[in-house]
Amino acid sequence: MQIRNIAIIAHVDHGKTTLVDQLLQQSGTFRENQHVVERAMDSNDLERERGITILAKCTSVVWNDVRINIIDTPGHADFGGEVERILSMVDGAVVLVDAAEGALPQTKFVVAKALKRGLRPIVVVNKVDRSDARADEVHDEVFDLFAAQGANDDQLDFPMLYASGRQGWADYVVEGHKEDLSSLFDLIVKHVPAPNVNKDAPFAMVASILEADNFLGRILTGRVEQGVAKVNMPVRVLRVDGTIVETGRISKLLAFRGLERVAVDEVQAGDIVAIAGLSEATVSETIASPEVTEALHADPIDPPTLSMTFRINDGPLGGREGKKVTSRQIRERLFREVESNVAIKVTDSNESDAFEVAGRGELQLGVLIETMRREGFELTIGRPKVLTQINEETGEKEEPYEEVLVDVDEPYSGVVVEKLSVRKGVMQDMNPSGGGKVRLTFAIPSRGLIGYHNEFLTDTRGTGIMNRLFSGYGPWAGAIPGRRNGSLISAEDGVAVQYSLFSLQDRGTLFVSNGEKVYVGMILGEHSRENDLDVNPVREKKLTNIRAAGKDEALLLVPPRKMSLEQAIAYIEDDELVEVTPSAVRIRKLYLNPHDRKKNTRQKSA
Repeated sequence: MQIRNIAIIAHVDHGKTTLVDQLLQQSGTFRENQHVVERAMDSNDLERERGITILAKCTSVVWNDVRINIIDTPGHADFGGEVERILSMVDGAVVLVDAAEGALPQTKFVVAKALKRGLRPIVVVNKVDRSDARADEVHDEVFDLFAAQGANDDQLDFPMLYASGRQGWADYVVEGHKEDLSSLFDLIVKHVPAPNVNKDAPFAMVASILEADNFLGRILTGRVEQGVAKVNMPVRVLRVDGTIVETGRISKLLAFRGLERVAVDEVQAGDIVAIAGLSEATVSETIASPEVTEALHADPIDPPTLSMTFRINDGPLGGREGKKVTSRQIRERLFREVESNVAIKVTDSNESDAFEVAGRGELQLGVLIETMRREGFELTIGRPKVLTQINEETGEKEEPYEEVLVDVDEPYSGVVVEKLSVRKGVMQDMNPSGGGKVRLTFAIPSRGLIGYHNEFLTDTRGTGIMNRLFSGYGPWAGAIPGRRNGSLISAEDGVAVQYSLFSLQDRGTLFVSNGEKVYVGMILGEHSRENDLDVNPVREKKLTNIRAAGKDEALLLVPPRKMSLEQAIAYIEDDELVEVTPSAVRIRKLYLNPHDRKKNTRQKSA
């Protein structure tokens, strides 16, 4: 059977997973009476809750006796490492672009990676059924994007389809028949080349995806680059430099058939397969027959730009809510994550019982923390820090910069420009985008965006949309102002009392509600002024026998501001930590004791 390997790549929310649903449906993968959930490829709990794709996943359909292996990829810039890895497995790509939003930063990123690998993408303008669709303008935008990324003549002559993934149709013209996706299937078979592989050479493949199975152990997925893989055949694993990691046997060969993985006896070169039976092999390493001595080429991944410090939970409530609390358990879990996620780097910190975890962005590390929290871990997280480098030619310090694209209603454009300018952002473009909205483009240090997203949503009354993409390293931009307001800090251990909170809510915005456990050094809220203030949240009303009018008035509390994990991480300053447990997210000071805090402040000022 002929094979085609393609990746679906696009910006977040442009309809990749929904389109894959329709491709599976129309290829006859499901029975007529089979119940299939929406966005079937998003099988992870976090993916379903957030409505985004986090992990790249493979599926397979058959169209006119041609097997098409389809890989659904994440659209968010923080998970770009998944996309980079996956493109080495495919021979073609379908680039989805929203007919209203057009080419956004992540579209630019994935297109650049695909063109660099020499792929000839198929462009699909999706969601043309939207009321604000501007399909022809978006077509021009995509052509300009390809030209700006240095596409050759063959790549610039890309085939184009208009589609609605939700309605399940694609056509060469916007006003076409709008029947089904047969035009897209036929174009994939015709335009995407068959895998260029050597079937007679000894077996070899590069592992691109690593996952764990309770019964099979490690499962490594990749494309067979040469030869034939057979069950129970001896193999060895080679690093990029050719050194041997381990030797073993293939205990299971799993081929992709629709949403299922089916055990097979052998797999030919060019097909995508999952292998079980190895205990140490990991992503980007070569799995090959014993006679193969050189590792296959594996593309390097872009380096991380942001780091956070993961510590043990040493607070007074540590160990009460989670099962995994020791530094050894946290270390094992983090290094296990590194094996499967090549975009994350973990190093031991200078502090005891702490680790520096570097990644592509706050969302990627936030997803890792949330996953660990659900697994029963307790830990504390420090404020995100950017990873700087020294320019070898000038000797000056450089920091990561990002390209930020903001779609905002015209009345709010002024405050967005003002806030980003204060954070060292430089506006590069400003265009009306229709419907009373303005599209602003900024170049800004990554440091300036830490903690800004909540402020941005407040300033734009929740209507603004901000997209960002790492663009490279630039000169250090100097000091960037942080949060202006101080904190309300608990001076006592115990349980927060309504009587006490009622008097404290005049001092600022509270984060805790009546009945919550508190401890010395825990942040209870945001002070209305710039200084920190130690307060007593456990003070109860003194009981008395004397009755008086007005003594027993109802104490009405303003609902507290409850922060999600990402919001808490973005909120904290350098001297604060986020305490994460399976049942709570709290904010606390790095030094819980007020005397230690004052001592540390004096040392810094000295």
